[in-house]
Amino acid sequence: MLKPIRDVGIVGYGAYVPRYRLPAAEVGRVWKDSSGGLPIKEKAVAGLDEDTITMSIEASRNALARAGIDPQELRAVWVGSESHPYAVKPSSTVVGEALGATPHIQAADLEFACKAGSEAVVMGMGMVGSGMGRYALAIGMDTAQGRPGDALEYTAASGGAAFIIGPAEESVAVYEATLSHVTDTPDFWRRAYAHYPSHGHRFTGEPAYFEHITNAGRTLMEEMGTKPADYTYAVFHQPNTKFPQRVAEILGFAPEQIKTGLLVSVIGNTYAGSSLIGLTAVLDQAKPGDRILMVSFGSGAGSDAFSIRVTDRIAERRDLAPLTRDYIARRVEIDYATYARFRHKLQMK
Repeated sequence: MLKPIRDVGIVGYGAYVPRYRLPAAEVGRVWKDSSGGLPIKEKAVAGLDEDTITMSIEASRNALARAGIDPQELRAVWVGSESHPYAVKPSSTVVGEALGATPHIQAADLEFACKAGSEAVVMGMGMVGSGMGRYALAIGMDTAQGRPGDALEYTAASGGAAFIIGPAEESVAVYEATLSHVTDTPDFWRRAYAHYPSHGHRFTGEPAYFEHITNAGRTLMEEMGTKPADYTYAVFHQPNTKFPQRVAEILGFAPEQIKTGLLVSVIGNTYAGSSLIGLTAVLDQAKPGDRILMVSFGSGAGSDAFSIRVTDRIAERRDLAPLTRDYIARRVEIDYATYARFRHKLQMK
C-alpha cells in the first residue's frame, strides 16, 4: 500500500466527452452482426477537429475552474493515453502551453493502455505528497481505435478526465491510500506501425481484467482494514457493461454502489479515461464524508486501486464547471460512414 508523507487529494477535476455518438446497432448493421445482444447502447466519437490533446485541454480547463488556481502554479502536466497524436512529440507540452502552465513544469506522456491516466494520478500523489510541488495535473484521455468489424469497434470510444492533485486541506476529495497490481499478461497490444490494436480473447477476462482488479481492490481494502460496506461508491474500469458489474459482485459491492459511475453504456470505453471519467460522475453527486473505491485496469496488464474520501468542499466546487452528465446529454447521433470519416478508417496511403 502506498501513502504519501503528507495528505493529498483532488483539488479540481473535469471531464470531457465529444458530442458525436455512434449507436452500437449501427455497427452491427454495417457488419451484419447476428450474434444477438449488443455490448453497449452507443459510444462517443471524436470529431474531425478533436484528438487526445484538444480533449485534454478541455477537461483540464474544467479542472482548473474547479480548483480556482493559476495554471502557473502547476508543477507537472502528465497525459496518459494510448492514442497520442504524435509518435515523437509530447502531448503534455502542448496541453501545458495551451493552459498557460509553461515553461516551469515537469511534463511527460504516459502509456499503460487503459490505466495510463491512473498512473499519472499516482505520480501526482507522489510529487505533491513529497513536497516537490504544490499542484500536479494528471490526465487520462483517448480517441480509442478498433479495427473495422472487430468487437472493439462497438466500444472503443473517445473522452476522458483531468485531475489536479494538491494539498488535502484544499481538496474536494482526499486520497487515503493507493495500491497497484501488475503482471506481464498478453491480453491486448499494438506493435509499432500497426494502425489497430490486437487482443487475445482468451486472456481478456481471466487472467487479465478480473485477476488484476480483484487483487488490487481486495488487497488495498485488506491493508486499510476496510470492507465494501464502508464505501458509498465503487468505480471500476469499464470495457463493457458486464465486466465492472461482475467484478463488483466478486468483491462484494452492491449494484447501487457502482451505478452512478457506470457510464460505458452511453459513452463507450474511453480507455485511459474510463475509470477516471467514472470517478468524475461520482464526484458530481457525492456528499461530504462519502468514501469511494476506484480501481483502474490497463492491458498488459495492471490495476491501480484508490481509496478516496469526499470532503466538505465538494458542494462549493462542483458547479464551477460542466458536470459529466452535461457532456453525456449533449449528443449528436452519426452513422457509420460519418464515423469512418471522423476516425480515418479509410487509409488512403
